[in-house]
Amino acid sequence: MKTLLTNAHIVTMDAGHPEARALVIDRGRILGLGNDEEMQALAGRQAQVIDAGGRLVLPGFIDAHVHLMDGGMNLACAANLHEVGSIAELQAALADVAARVPGPLVYGAGWQATLFGDDGLTRADLDAVVSDRPCIAYDSSFHLACLNSVACAAVGLDRKRTDPPNGHIVRDAAGRPTGMLHEEAIDWAWENGLPPLPDDWYRRGMLAGQAHANAHGITGIVDPAVNDRFHAVYLKLAADGALTLRVTGAAKIWAGETERNILRRLSAMRAESGGDYRMTCAKLFLDGVLENRTAAMLAPYSDAPGGNAPVMFPQGQLDAFCTTLDAARFQLHFHCIGDAAARAALDAVAAARVANGPWPAAHQIAHCQIVDPADVARFAELGIAANIQPLWARRDEGDEGWLAMVQGRVPYPFRSLLGAGAPYCLSSDFPVSTLNPFEIIATAVTRRAPGGAALHEEQAISVAQAVAGYTCHAADAAWLGSEAGRLIAGRSADLIMLDRDILVCPAEEIAETRVLLTLFKGQAVHRLDHA
Repeated sequence: MKTLLTNAHIVTMDAGHPEARALVIDRGRILGLGNDEEMQALAGRQAQVIDAGGRLVLPGFIDAHVHLMDGGMNLACAANLHEVGSIAELQAALADVAARVPGPLVYGAGWQATLFGDDGLTRADLDAVVSDRPCIAYDSSFHLACLNSVACAAVGLDRKRTDPPNGHIVRDAAGRPTGMLHEEAIDWAWENGLPPLPDDWYRRGMLAGQAHANAHGITGIVDPAVNDRFHAVYLKLAADGALTLRVTGAAKIWAGETERNILRRLSAMRAESGGDYRMTCAKLFLDGVLENRTAAMLAPYSDAPGGNAPVMFPQGQLDAFCTTLDAARFQLHFHCIGDAAARAALDAVAAARVANGPWPAAHQIAHCQIVDPADVARFAELGIAANIQPLWARRDEGDEGWLAMVQGRVPYPFRSLLGAGAPYCLSSDFPVSTLNPFEIIATAVTRRAPGGAALHEEQAISVAQAVAGYTCHAADAAWLGSEAGRLIAGRSADLIMLDRDILVCPAEEIAETRVLLTLFKGQAVHRLDHA
């Protein structure tokens, strides 16, 4: 049966046919777009009718950098630590999950690094509420994690243990590990004795995560950290027809790997994937985060302690890895917080282009927290997309620490990048922060939290640019441009209907937007009463 969506303000994101009043869906695809009368005739008398009541309809949003399975596990199986404001609150959340959720370990995520830091949370704090099995508590960025004593014993974390490559073990004044780990020291712990999460957590997590995403109008994602277990779950969900959004996957690359092993591993994952789950990208962490002083900067940190951190790959190795992957037609997805990391990524893509020639790869640099002005124009020159998370481009409580580290440099220079012609897309990095696109768009256009002071307001972007960053630009960045991101006859009927017109309403109201209807392949995967 055909579906007629009528009496709508449809913004298609297709430059050739930017608006319509109605559209017809047939077998999951858009059959046509036009005015109400034309589409009524095309649909026929038996069509199911959706009267939009004049509301705004957009292509389904694509979150181009989101850890949806991790975030879903936080919703379904873990202790949610995002709102805790004290050790006592963190302990209460962990104790609650320990009592309710059986399993080989207690898992929590979301505490704020600016609240606790290296010295404010230790194994003793976790031991007080979880002493019978391992416990791990991640911060909101997943670049820090604290273990309890049982977990420390399981992985052999003692005075003799040295820092693993690109990782750091925090120690007390006597040299004893406190339980706090940075960066790849966390990966080391999982590889050396932390019990694996139960298999069903991953499937439950993804189902919870995609329902959460659909409710916010998201019909496609890029998961930038697909490991073997995530890959297996995505394959099974795709085979079962259980995905209600499209997934583009990126597999993490480590500095200790060889080019041959990387290529063999990623090629096997790509060959196995297909349909609504495609594994097409390589993820390279080039640095950490400012909050734990692991961001790689061209000049030392400008606060009192100073210091700096290295790029996590030697440039020669990075160039070689990227050239090999680019030649095999894998997309490169870089994590870059500091300007030294961003420059290393740009240089590596430049080396790959010299070796292999240009092609429409849409390689991308995620985060772009600090970009040297001399490198801004290189994004457009190299065709590298700036994959940005605008929610962070504001002043929040606790931000004074990292802002002091980058004095004299402009954080999150989004308007500069777009003004220089850089390809771009928007994303959330959930569960680091909310995946709600409307909160993110509101910050993109104001550069401030509600009631707060602006953070370099001159770097704000427009609502239209932000919407494009979640639709057509995100689709292109995720290699979904021929299927999603634009409402065009013949393409998938992935679309959303909103309770307000975010293109014209006051900026302060955008964050309150609700998604009334989300269609994926023409089927409702989220519906809210039109009240």
